[in-house]
Amino acid sequence: MRLSDSPIKPVRKTRVVPLNPDEAFDLFTTRMGSWWPLATHSIAEHNAIGIRFEERIGGRVVELTEDGSEYSWADVIAWDPPHRLVLAWHPSAEPEVATILEVRFSPAPDGGTQLDLEHRGWEELGAEQGNGVRAGYQSGWDLALEPFEKTSATLTGPSGPPA
Repeated sequence: MRLSDSPIKPVRKTRVVPLNPDEAFDLFTTRMGSWWPLATHSIAEHNAIGIRFEERIGGRVVELTEDGSEYSWADVIAWDPPHRLVLAWHPSAEPEVATILEVRFSPAPDGGTQLDLEHRGWEELGAEQGNGVRAGYQSGWDLALEPFEKTSATLTGPSGPPA
């Protein structure tokens, strides 16, 4: 693949969830399989049954399937719980190049946690493909983060998050 001659704007998303940073980080990583929309955002589609998030630098995010196949979506390149993680993102059956996904977790001003997601590095795909893939992720991250928000809301009761 050829690098684009000019930078392509990152996809940025911000969400506030009613969990503390430790809980939000854990839900986003360790418990990703409980909220990620595998039916619409996976390689194996209807055969996808779960996600394994290997929590360490050098770990991977892996899609699990009914037949025992595994597809690596990403490699963990920075791991700083509960503040930040960075992934070399390449969800494809045969990845050729990766983009960079960085997710930060910080206390929100009015309580809960602010999640700041930045997906960048589209230039690695070349200008035409990079812009096209970026456009898909612009709306795709909204669809993926919606169940994260809904799941985080179910983990809080009238008196706040579980202890």
